[in-house]
Amino acid sequence: MTRNLGQTRLRKRRRAQDPMRDYDRLPPMLRAWLANAALPWRPQSVQTVYARALSRTGDPEAALQELDRLQARQLARDGVQVVLP
Repeated sequence: MTRNLGQTRLRKRRRAQDPMRDYDRLPPMLRAWLANAALPWRPQSVQTVYARALSRTGDPEAALQELDRLQARQLARDGVQVVLP
């Protein structure tokens, strides 16, 4: 059973945390980004990447663009055709 992971060949990991609790703790703009993400990101990963990009750029939009760039890189690495919303 693939659940929500789709047909990705990327490595899957089991987590001991509650992903829904972590999702609920994200700021609204990160929850919106994660809801429309093409890959099954962990909320903690999104928060970490966003915080790092925000501290580097100081711009929330640029930090979201960094998330988009990283996702595009992962999709290219995976090689699976995913239709983005």
